[in-house]
Amino acid sequence: MAKKKENNVKVVTALCIILAVASLVTIKLVQLNTTTNQPAVNKTAKNQHEAFIEKVAPTAVQIQQQDHVPASISIAQAALESDWGTSKLASDYNNLYGVKGSADTKNIDLPTKEFVHGEWKTVQAPFRWYDSWNQSMWAHASLLVNGTSDNANRYASVLQSNDYRGAAKALVTGGYATDPQYAEKLIEIIETYHLDKYDKQ
Repeated sequence: MAKKKENNVKVVTALCIILAVASLVTIKLVQLNTTTNQPAVNKTAKNQHEAFIEKVAPTAVQIQQQDHVPASISIAQAALESDWGTSKLASDYNNLYGVKGSADTKNIDLPTKEFVHGEWKTVQAPFRWYDSWNQSMWAHASLLVNGTSDNANRYASVLQSNDYRGAAKALVTGGYATDPQYAEKLIEIIETYHLDKYDKQ
């Protein structure tokens, strides 16, 4: 009886060891798979982002030379607002900056998220419909230069800022976006992709 009991203990112990080893192998495989796949996803996204930057940077530099809108801001805003050119508003209606429409412009009504009274809400709003990304970028520059109908100097501080950090914060002060983290998001994009190099061109 004692020997049988001893054998049972050995069997249980062996099973526990096998299960433990199997669990460790599974964990390692999952970790290996995650480690292997993650850089590939990041690399793909980075390549897409860099392709977007290359596409819009020449116009951003032209705008900077003519209207003094920092090229880094033009590019970063376009990337953030359009999800690197992949949003429906950007891909279907060429609106890179989430610019709202008015009674005398060509518009499309789409749902959008607004940060109101401390929380995000989805609302339906009219957005400008442009013929091209290039047209959208110049219209965005015009908005920053000329302001809005109620305040022509709304974004004057953006143009007067000494660097992209000041310009990003000035956009928020001017009321360009309701997102409380808007400036920080722009700055992160600029610094991640070194977009300030375009400000020197």
